[in-house]
Amino acid sequence: MAALLLVVSALSGLPNAQAEGGMRYAVNSAPPAYQQECAACHIAYPPGLLPAASWQRLMSNLPRHFGTDASLDAATAKEISTWLSRNAGTRHGLTAPPEDRITRSAWFLRQHDEVPTDAWKRASIRSASNCSACHSRASQGDFDEDHVRIPR
Repeated sequence: MAALLLVVSALSGLPNAQAEGGMRYAVNSAPPAYQQECAACHIAYPPGLLPAASWQRLMSNLPRHFGTDASLDAATAKEISTWLSRNAGTRHGLTAPPEDRITRSAWFLRQHDEVPTDAWKRASIRSASNCSACHSRASQGDFDEDHVRIPR
């Protein structure tokens, strides 16, 4: 049964808790435009990290995307927005975090409660949104604790 759950979850793009205490998300179903456009500035965050309402607000406000103009043509924006909403974490009971920031969500804060506050300020990390600094497999949607290394 557990193996079936992992397969279904991986195919659907939804998060699944691992025995190791980490989270893995399927990102291979992402449209190429998502990787090309969004990963140009940060990792292509798995859609399961936010509820659909958050993704919809983020996609409708791309000209003011956290202080950057991330505008896209209408067709590309619709393709990405549809995929994000379809694979969002809404079905897992996620609620919209303050400012629709992944790093301000309750689950993120809970998962990172043992990270020292000063760690986020290190030049090697820069901010809590720089997942790849500590999660070596973040770009593959793997946030498993077994693959975490907090740089000095």
